[in-house]
Amino acid sequence: MLQNSITQLFGITYPIIQAGMVWASGWRLASAVSNAGALGLIGSGSMYPDVLREHIQKCKAATNKPFGVNVPLLYPDIEKHIDIIIQEGVKIVFTSAGNPKTWTGILKSQGVTVVHVVSSSRFARKAQDAGCDAVVAEGFEAGGHNGREETTTMVLVPAVKAAITIPLIAAGGIANGSQMLAAMALGADAVQVGSRFVCSNEASSHPEFKDAVVKAEEGDTLLSMKKVVPVRLLKNKFFQAVKEAEAGGANNEELVQLLGRGRAKKGMFEGNLDEGELEIGQASSLIADIKPASDIVSQMWQEFELARKALCLNA
Repeated sequence: MLQNSITQLFGITYPIIQAGMVWASGWRLASAVSNAGALGLIGSGSMYPDVLREHIQKCKAATNKPFGVNVPLLYPDIEKHIDIIIQEGVKIVFTSAGNPKTWTGILKSQGVTVVHVVSSSRFARKAQDAGCDAVVAEGFEAGGHNGREETTTMVLVPAVKAAITIPLIAAGGIANGSQMLAAMALGADAVQVGSRFVCSNEASSHPEFKDAVVKAEEGDTLLSMKKVVPVRLLKNKFFQAVKEAEAGGANNEELVQLLGRGRAKKGMFEGNLDEGELEIGQASSLIADIKPASDIVSQMWQEFELARKALCLNA
């Protein structure tokens, strides 16, 4: 086993974090990952406050291991989410898409460990200054909403490592143990994994979306909606409509109108592969099957150990 600053911070066995993904990361996935020795996260971005409370309570009943909640800070009912997290005694919160200064102090005053997701070393320093206990450096290979800098994980991780003194978690395009080893060689203390866990039995994403991810090949995802907020999508009919609108000079308002409401739910949760927004990372091309979350954790760790031993033997 590898004990380091992240495993000690969270009280976990493996330095693997399951990303809190909208429409995929409910209590079943989070508890399964935590029970396997990694850190599971409930993705609150797609949940109404009462739904979040239900998922937290069910997760507490399903595991006695540490788990956390991912909270996008731009969520409309953010105050209600924070109140529920504190009331339910959640001790780990990952924040993203907003200013960490707003809520970090309040959460830490309640004994909560706070981690913020960043896309640049500049934002990493701001997260550290805000009192965050660790940061996730997420490269643009990641699925879903992305940083405007479009910095790759291999460049971002060492840049962030040089900029901060708190623990660092690498994310973006990581789906197996050898990639995990590479991220840690660059200075990361752990990895956050999203796309690989989308294709788990316990993920709440639609089976047809999972199948589409398994079938994805290199180049099947691209950043889209850059004028609004960059988001990495699997190519489909909706993606092509956005691409054509952008090529035609559509402004922000027109793109927002095209996006509409509930587009991500339609694609990832309801399985409408034509009209839905299919958020997934470049690592989708490396995913060949759907399996239990516990198997994903154990396989990643075995691959990590094999890759590490191979490097030592070749040294």
